[in-house]
Amino acid sequence: MAEFGFTLHATDGGARRGTVTIGRGEIATPAFMPVGTAGTVKGLYLDQVKDAGADIILGNTYHLMLRPGAERIDRLGGLHRFIGWDGPILTDSGGFQVMSLSALRQMSEQGVTFKSHVDGAIHEMSPERSIEIQGLLGSDIQMQLDECVALPADTDTMKAAMELSLRWAERCQIAFGDQPGKAMFGIVQGGDDENLRAQSAEALKAMDLKGYSIGGLAVGEPQDVMLAMLDVVCPILPASKPRYLMGVGTPQDLLRSVARGIDMFDCVMPTRSGRHGLAFTRQGRVNLKNARHAEDHRPLDDEMDCPASRDYSRAYLHHLIRSGEMLGMMLLSWHNTYYYQWLMGQMRQAIEQRRFAAFAAETEALWEAGDIAPL
Repeated sequence: MAEFGFTLHATDGGARRGTVTIGRGEIATPAFMPVGTAGTVKGLYLDQVKDAGADIILGNTYHLMLRPGAERIDRLGGLHRFIGWDGPILTDSGGFQVMSLSALRQMSEQGVTFKSHVDGAIHEMSPERSIEIQGLLGSDIQMQLDECVALPADTDTMKAAMELSLRWAERCQIAFGDQPGKAMFGIVQGGDDENLRAQSAEALKAMDLKGYSIGGLAVGEPQDVMLAMLDVVCPILPASKPRYLMGVGTPQDLLRSVARGIDMFDCVMPTRSGRHGLAFTRQGRVNLKNARHAEDHRPLDDEMDCPASRDYSRAYLHHLIRSGEMLGMMLLSWHNTYYYQWLMGQMRQAIEQRRFAAFAAETEALWEAGDIAPL
């Protein structure tokens, strides 16, 4: 089995073109990971996800431990076999969902006690248990358990969470041990405080982990705050290791974060937006609920090699969305997933050609110009 590794092929300014090598295959970076929260990328067959160009998907420890249960998935042969995906899978630790979904949570040095949003049952999760669950799922890249703080927050709260997350990272590193072909990433925390972010990044760097995630930046803060934190953290993290920005984001978030040295992303936005009638295109956002699409014969993008983008009129998509038909949600989710993968591929190519800044400017100009309705 291939050892986990990261090869940097080209740089252009802060942007990086690389390859993550893992036991189950290779991941071309910058990479966007479609989110398969409960073992499914909502509204899509996994064949569609793979055909769109995704090398890796994300599964969620919190949701999968609640149902169907990590031990059950292990008995059924692991998450890859359970869902029918033979490529790499990254699992998050569940820390964000405990913060955002649980009606009750109590933090201690040992771990977190929380109430399931599904059935109200009380669960306990320690750093060791988080790694155990991810091992039962059989994921290829695992995340340390961390405490994620919703912003805005006071400095003392952010500092305590950051320091607790560092102690948990050490415990997760021990629990993970040496697993050939797999990796555990640490998570940089510190809220919107530059000094705390720098302290977290330096401490995790000293642990010599296989990869580094940046968490706590998809919790409602403005984009400029997120980018400012990346400007602090990315120069500290080792250039020889992959950098993963968790839970982000819009196409513009991806473009501007790649410019600062981020290699990996995940977000529910492509499919969630699709379910609500919103498409991301080369001309920016297109809201298919709007009446102006009712007699628009154009496809979303006839230059995209995706049936959802190319073979259906906007008028039909508008009709489906306005009628509440699930096919409309599925088609827009498919298109958005394809568009995100296309955008990442264009970024990789631009970095290789040393024209990333020009590509970014051209792309943002197209978005700003917007989708022009036919005469």
